[in-house]
Amino acid sequence: MRTRTALVAGAALGAFIMSGVAAEAKTTHHKKHVAAAPSKETLELKQEVQDLKTQLQALESRLDAQAQAQQQTLAQAQAAQSTAQTAQSTAQAAATQIQAEQDQIKTIPTQVATATKAAAPKSGWWNETKIGVTMFADAGNITGKTDGAKTAQTGTNYDIKRLYLVVDHKFNDTYSFNFTTDFNYDSGPAAATQLYIKKAFIQAKYSPAFTIRAGAADLPWVPFVEGIYGYRYVEQTLIDRTKFGTSSDWGIHALGTFGNNIFSYQISVIDGEGYKKPAIGTANRTNAVDVEGRLSATYKHVTLAVGGYDGKLGNAVSGVQTFNTAQRLNLLAAYVTPKARIGFEYMYAHYWGSDILQSNPAKTNSSEGYSVFGSWNFTPKLAVFGKYEWVKPKSVTAPTFDDSYFNVGLSYKPIGPLDFALVYKRDEVKNGVLSTGNGSIGGIHNGTYDEVGLFTQVKF
Repeated sequence: MRTRTALVAGAALGAFIMSGVAAEAKTTHHKKHVAAAPSKETLELKQEVQDLKTQLQALESRLDAQAQAQQQTLAQAQAAQSTAQTAQSTAQAAATQIQAEQDQIKTIPTQVATATKAAAPKSGWWNETKIGVTMFADAGNITGKTDGAKTAQTGTNYDIKRLYLVVDHKFNDTYSFNFTTDFNYDSGPAAATQLYIKKAFIQAKYSPAFTIRAGAADLPWVPFVEGIYGYRYVEQTLIDRTKFGTSSDWGIHALGTFGNNIFSYQISVIDGEGYKKPAIGTANRTNAVDVEGRLSATYKHVTLAVGGYDGKLGNAVSGVQTFNTAQRLNLLAAYVTPKARIGFEYMYAHYWGSDILQSNPAKTNSSEGYSVFGSWNFTPKLAVFGKYEWVKPKSVTAPTFDDSYFNVGLSYKPIGPLDFALVYKRDEVKNGVLSTGNGSIGGIHNGTYDEVGLFTQVKF
């Protein structure tokens, strides 16, 4: 571009010069040896040539600047293209690496499962067996009185009320086995701690609506009410405390839930002697079976239940004549939420206990009682609770014989397996002696039982 511009400028300059020379030669031809001054036309021509050269130089400068700018633009474009190619290569490399990492992540579950399976112990009965412990205990002071005189119950001590060792084994989703031991101190001739089988049953769960257990297992009423009450480690429920029922017995038990878990039921066909007297060989065999049942419904925190018992209570044995059949009716109404619970339990019994052996109808009795209980949770860990119970054991032969019991307490649950409760209990029996979960209480006129202590539950 620059060379072409120079050639054009040179040609133009040459033409102007030649014109000037020709003019001067023409003048010289006519006037020899005379130095004439340049003519006006020559001067103007030179000026035009000079202007043209200036314009050409300016044009050349602009062309050079444009060429340089074009070269810079081209260089920048080439650099940008190179940068874009580098970025694209980097992005492709990153995408390749991400894909490789994602593929590696997808293999982690398989690797973990393989490693877990390789590290897992060999299968055996222990893989489907659970072992647990439940303990009810308290440290406190008891004051017992009979007609004003202190009884042997009086004193301060640490008492273990219950200690259960629980073994659960699952054969498959249908069949399982439970073995639970209990212990108690025998204050009779043995004067030693006795170990009992509380539960020992084979279970077949065919559906939520039908499960069957064979052996010593929970009875329909007492364990059910314990779950509603919530403070079994402090005290037994109404019929368990006053010996009008128990929590477990030997027999066949059918249970289940239906109607979206609104309804539940249980029917137990048992020997009636309680879990402490299993039938082994010729021992503890009865000539009749007892039946206990329950039907309940729970809807929007409200639970209603009805239960009953019919049988000989283990008295129908060889050589013993029974004249009556023990019967019991149970009712329950409760309202339970995570914040509060309140409940009412009623019991009516006929021919209970020794009345089964009573041949004279005039000396048989009916019995009744009720329990009102409640609790309020200030926090998930801290609550207050209380219960009042009243029982008339023998309405015919001892119409003034009755039992009044209450407890109040403050409970604290620091962690799931532990419960603590500061409790005060009082039980007063008038005009008779009643066998209770806290021992025999009463006298000719009255007897009292007062206890204050720290009660604990350990369950894992």
